Amino acid sequence: MPSKLAAIAVTLCGVCAFLELYCTQPMLPLLAHIFHATKTGVGMTVSASTLGVAIAAPIFGALTERLPRKRVIVVSLSGIAVPTLLAATSTSLAQLVFWRFLQGICIPGVIAVVITYIGEEWPPERVALIMSFYVSGTALGGFIGRVSAGMLADWFNWRVSFLVLGALALAGAAAVAAWLPHGRRRPALQHRADVLPAFPYQIQGLLRSRRLIATFAVGFNVLFSLVGMFTWITFHLSAAPFNLSTAALSYLFFVYLVGLVVTPMAGYVITKVGLRAGIAGAITCSMTGVLLTLVPSLAAVILGLVMVSTGVFISQTASQSHLRVASPPEARVTAAGLYLTCYYLGGTAAGVVPGAFWALGKWPACAGFIVAMQLVALTVALVGWRTPKVSESTRTSAP
Repeated sequence: MPSKLAAIAVTLCGVCAFLELYCTQPMLPLLAHIFHATKTGVGMTVSASTLGVAIAAPIFGALTERLPRKRVIVVSLSGIAVPTLLAATSTSLAQLVFWRFLQGICIPGVIAVVITYIGEEWPPERVALIMSFYVSGTALGGFIGRVSAGMLADWFNWRVSFLVLGALALAGAAAVAAWLPHGRRRPALQHRADVLPAFPYQIQGLLRSRRLIATFAVGFNVLFSLVGMFTWITFHLSAAPFNLSTAALSYLFFVYLVGLVVTPMAGYVITKVGLRAGIAGAITCSMTGVLLTLVPSLAAVILGLVMVSTGVFISQTASQSHLRVASPPEARVTAAGLYLTCYYLGGTAAGVVPGAFWALGKWPACAGFIVAMQLVALTVALVGWRTPKVSESTRTSAP
């Protein structure tokens, strides 16, 4: 059985994979001022990284199937760190967006491989525990990245934020290289040469499933809601009557730590009430939180953000659980890749599309649009997640 250091290394994989992904969110008003850019323009610093993840996620599993898991993870962690450091050299917004895109391209090499690695290296009775360490690491990484980037940008400048985060990512990659065991229990893959040719047929089969299509749509909405809220509300809170500084905006992301508590609790609750009831309650909680942010009180806004975060984390738990139920056993990895693509496309859209609504009515218009998207997702889940009378396994198998 892998050592305690191996469990720490898995946690670090989650931390380092998400350390930089959303780090520009608290800096958006500052970046708009520095680069004389529009809000939608600087929003691309968030969307570029999530777009990179969306593009790379569905093909990473097939491309890395023949390579050692640990090597892929360590190289990918280093690949995240390098463009982070280079982002500090950007002299234009376009350069910064480019480096952010490269960061996103490398992230699936961690998140798409480490989950499989855990299942192969730990005995079945320990997988859930080690997986919870990884999930907690992702929440912690997202929190540290946002808060530290905002504080460093306010105390020093935005370039220091990228330099520090890049250095932390390199240190994390070195620790993972030292502590993560080489794969020993990896099962032999039959017909390796057939992996890539069969990939399009698997996707075609999966897209015939109503339940999977609904799950992908819910996944899109999960990250759309989270990124849309925490990206565009920074512009709202940096203006009157709040007038929050960059450092103060970074403090808002303390509510992201809710995920460390909510994720394990949500799994227990959902097993009791069922997936459809769980997703309905989660999205309702999130919509209520969005509406609370319209109150001209910082306390109400913070409570609203807590409710949005809580609803989003529960929605993510429910949708991932439904993904496993709805996916045929022989195509679960491919289904997970498609889900990640839709999930991060939601984050990509959230960094740009609400800009049109901001131009129409600033934050109230953005909040209304986010609530409308959540209503659509709720309807899709309630209709699409109904258990079919006849199993869909035959309809989702590859032709």
